[in-house]
Amino acid sequence: MAKTTTGKRLKRKDRILDAAEALFAKHGFDGVSMRMVADGASVDLALASYHFGNKRGLFDAVLLRRAEVLNGTRLEALEKCQLEAGEAGPTVEAIIDAFLKPLLAHGYQEDEGWRHYFELVAQVNSSPEWGGPLMTKYFDPLVRKFMDALKKALPDADPANLYWSYHFLSGALTLTFAHTGRIDQLSDGIAKSEDMVGAYERMVPFVSAGFRQLCVPGTKE
Repeated sequence: MAKTTTGKRLKRKDRILDAAEALFAKHGFDGVSMRMVADGASVDLALASYHFGNKRGLFDAVLLRRAEVLNGTRLEALEKCQLEAGEAGPTVEAIIDAFLKPLLAHGYQEDEGWRHYFELVAQVNSSPEWGGPLMTKYFDPLVRKFMDALKKALPDADPANLYWSYHFLSGALTLTFAHTGRIDQLSDGIAKSEDMVGAYERMVPFVSAGFRQLCVPGTKE
């Protein structure tokens, strides 16, 4: 009986997280109430409050749940490319590939929950209120490992140029996550915002070239 009860509680907790994720992605933090989440998950409001306390606690739990999965996958990709490169270290392209492939070409885009999560991350990363503290908390420890790898790959880079290059990468990535549909309209359907694999295949060489242009002395025009 205890196992069954625990299983039901876990299932309901996941339903609450799934409903909150979809609602936060669509309406933002301020546009969602705990009542909306409870109704979306088909649970009592008291149960949502019991598991997460308040809306901010729920919001943090939504961000953390998939961040842990993503960070683990990306760290594994970085360590793999470093191991394969040996003492010389991986190229800029290999590092950017390890950073982007787990997000854009790992099959996550086929899951509605992951699409909601990426849309939510796009909101958070672009928000003056949330972007700094939340992205720093959940993603910066891993990003610093990638930055260390890039510093080794680009040893003569001006540090400011290196960090601006990452900033531009982050912006391009989160705009891609947002699935605004603008590229569909602008290209008359030639390019589609839902084509995450296509975005990944183009973003790796595009971003790598940008890093080299800014960070390798003598390449500026």
